Amino acid sequence: MNVRTEKLISALSKRPKLKPINIPSSGVLLRVVGLTLEAKGVNAALGAQCSIEYQGQITLAEIVGFDQQLVYLMPLQQISRLAPGAKVTPIDALQSLPFSEQLLGRILAGNGEFIDELPVPEHIDLSYQPQQVNPLSRQPVEQALDVGIRSINSLLTVGKGQRMGLFAGSGVGKSVLLGMMTKGTAAEVIVVGLVGERGREVREFIDEILGPEARKKAVVVVAPADASPLMRLRACETATAIAEYFRDKGKDTLLLLDSLTRYAQAQREIALAIGEPPATKGYPPSVFAKLPALVERAGNSTNEQGSLTAFYTVLTEGDDPQDPIADAARAILDGHIMLSRDLAESGHYPAIDIESSISRVMPSIVSAEQLKQSLKVKKSYSLYQQNKELIAIGAYQQGSEPNIDKAILIQPTLTAFLQQSMNEKINITDSQMLLAEVAQQCPELN
Repeated sequence: MNVRTEKLISALSKRPKLKPINIPSSGVLLRVVGLTLEAKGVNAALGAQCSIEYQGQITLAEIVGFDQQLVYLMPLQQISRLAPGAKVTPIDALQSLPFSEQLLGRILAGNGEFIDELPVPEHIDLSYQPQQVNPLSRQPVEQALDVGIRSINSLLTVGKGQRMGLFAGSGVGKSVLLGMMTKGTAAEVIVVGLVGERGREVREFIDEILGPEARKKAVVVVAPADASPLMRLRACETATAIAEYFRDKGKDTLLLLDSLTRYAQAQREIALAIGEPPATKGYPPSVFAKLPALVERAGNSTNEQGSLTAFYTVLTEGDDPQDPIADAARAILDGHIMLSRDLAESGHYPAIDIESSISRVMPSIVSAEQLKQSLKVKKSYSLYQQNKELIAIGAYQQGSEPNIDKAILIQPTLTAFLQQSMNEKINITDSQMLLAEVAQQCPELN
């Protein structure tokens, strides 16, 4: 290599490097299969939004996958009047949510748009972006959160920053129980995510179950059953992001997400549509990767002020607790509350099965005395349930076993203690006092 060539190479190496310019390019729609749109020639990244234009009508979609030059999109709305050759253009859509203290009392769609026909908040924090919290930096769960429900406050005490599951089949009172929490909780902010609900139930929950007083400190995110799977997926993530915002502002926040199952079903629809193979009972592997990614965003952060406690409802198909989503949810949550269809059909509300329910952080946030009392009540209740059929048919003779006699005697008191009307609110102090009174009447069991 001569001297001239060496000088040329040296000069070129010292020139400032130019950043590549990524210019979005339009493509054309090739194929529509079910909910999946296939396009070619679109130069945009995964997760980018695109507009699909045909005969003056525009449909919004999001890129959810690609295969070499072929791009897979999922519509954000109902699709109609699309044809091969429709123009597909990446758009610079605003991805940030309208974070603001003025969100309280408002109702949003899954993409963050206001649907309550009220003015947009004047002060919106577009700079806020939820950050992943280092698990070693999280504040521990040390304080109990009052949810206004006697049986939970006393026997299944929930801590500030805990993630709980509410497991039940359809029609056993999940929505009513969530509504009772919104009215009775001591949390400063409530974020409610209604995903996959019937349109009638959405209005009913807001007007009747939530009520005007609780709505003043609540933010409701809605994606009804007829929304696209992508919008249902986004609704859960939007509700979580808003809850994170208020937690990071130092507020004790309660997130009620109904339901985690519909979040999983929405991801299953998207994954199967773009060709991901099913693994466990029809659910692709990506479903079980996204569930913990969503749940782990709840909980306490590094800030000593503020907390994010979350309740996720989980639908058990055919009342089967071994449903794959229910089984996966139990493994990543800090406890579960099981609702019983038998209790609901007998008129026992809330239909909480205290035998099958557990709060994993309760031993570290309540006194040793309350823990002892709750175990005593649970054992007495369980003893009666184990002998319930014998008692009903008259096969058990009174006096055969003193502990069973006492369990039979205390059963009406226990039943009254576990029941609560929809509009009744019992704070955590009163719940603990009533627990102590009931525990005194229960038999001593090993």
